[in-house]
Amino acid sequence: MATEKNTQSFWEHLDVLRTAIMKIVTVAVVFGIAVFFFKEQLFDVVLAPKDDRFITYRLLNRIAAWAGGSMDSFSVRLINTGLAQQFIIHMKTALCADVLCTSPYILYQLFRFVSPALYDNERKYVTRMVGGGYAMFSLGVLVSYFLIFPLTFRFLGTYQVSGEVDNLISLDSYISTLVMMCLAMGIVFEIPILSWLFAKLGFLSAESMRKYRKHAIVIILAVSAIITPTSDVFTLSLVALPMWILYEVSILIVKQVRTKTA
Repeated sequence: MATEKNTQSFWEHLDVLRTAIMKIVTVAVVFGIAVFFFKEQLFDVVLAPKDDRFITYRLLNRIAAWAGGSMDSFSVRLINTGLAQQFIIHMKTALCADVLCTSPYILYQLFRFVSPALYDNERKYVTRMVGGGYAMFSLGVLVSYFLIFPLTFRFLGTYQVSGEVDNLISLDSYISTLVMMCLAMGIVFEIPILSWLFAKLGFLSAESMRKYRKHAIVIILAVSAIITPTSDVFTLSLVALPMWILYEVSILIVKQVRTKTA
């Protein structure tokens, strides 16, 4: 339960919040400056999926060779179309990397601020929610970076209606698609965590999720069409498949939660 010593005045709470915000800003600025000046290392990671030496492509090549086939090598050239575009993209990419790197510390400071007002059981659930949610979000970002985006980029970046038409992908289009797909998949991977929470609150049951499975699949396809940057069936399927798997996993999680609380 919450301790009695945590009875602070409004101004004392405000001072604690100010201190937490100052710490967050300081850490974010330090990380941001560091990421900005390590430009080569940053874009080695960001631009890696455009190269056929990327780990995902090499793994697929090994699988194809083991099956007695082979995968064609590919090369996609990125171009810049604006005078200041590369500098702006550098700043935006550094900002995204900064937020990603400092997010654990931000969550830690926010939890430290609110935890004194929570009871022990509430603190336990909040810890599970925040920790599980962050872990699933990170997993979604990794799945997008190592699987969904590379396959999407390879398919669309090398697709040609004619051999006389070359693909010249703009750097802005590449970065925007990568960031949007990673963010979208990170959010999508929160489905099991939200299902666990709703099951704990008694709002969701495994029976209702099975009953409305067909409706859920339609919604999954609709959401996939919205969050994918392109309208091709290949990308749509790559995004929809993990969402459907997460939905099925969520059914098992909800069933286990309701069994324990019954």
